[in-house]
Amino acid sequence: MTWFRRGQQDDTPPPPPAPDPATEDTPAALLRRQWELVQFINRNAGKLPVEAVVVSRGITDTIREVIDTASDGDLDIYAVVSINGIVKDYLPTTLRTYLNLDPHLTDKAGPSGRTPRAALREQLDSLSSAAGDLLQATRAHDVDAIFTQGNFLQTKFSRSDLDL
Repeated sequence: MTWFRRGQQDDTPPPPPAPDPATEDTPAALLRRQWELVQFINRNAGKLPVEAVVVSRGITDTIREVIDTASDGDLDIYAVVSINGIVKDYLPTTLRTYLNLDPHLTDKAGPSGRTPRAALREQLDSLSSAAGDLLQATRAHDVDAIFTQGNFLQTKFSRSDLDL
């Protein structure tokens, strides 16, 4: 008897399930978001300047390297926050803002004297630098962790200074 309720039915799809906070920041989830961003860049490669595609993919590759440092399954919270910022907000927003421009305006100088294309390149260079800094910090943290573990083991299993 669905024809009696035809005008009353709500055909809108249900909202997607809420993400599970326990798994939202796992390396697997971060890799999925990074891959989705790579797909976005690839889909729009014909509308973006070539150098923007190259730099953007370099950023996503660097982020991938940071995520790959999570050999024990966890990343430092600061790395997770930075990755999410770059992958979920900064890089896609930068690219979408450029893509929303009228293509005839991309090489036209604005009030600052710079073109939108030049501004895009500057923003991408800043993001690339930030991603590189994040990778260096992550690697340095790993090096610090190995030295800390070595110091712990030496203290734990060597003769104590208190022994006479």
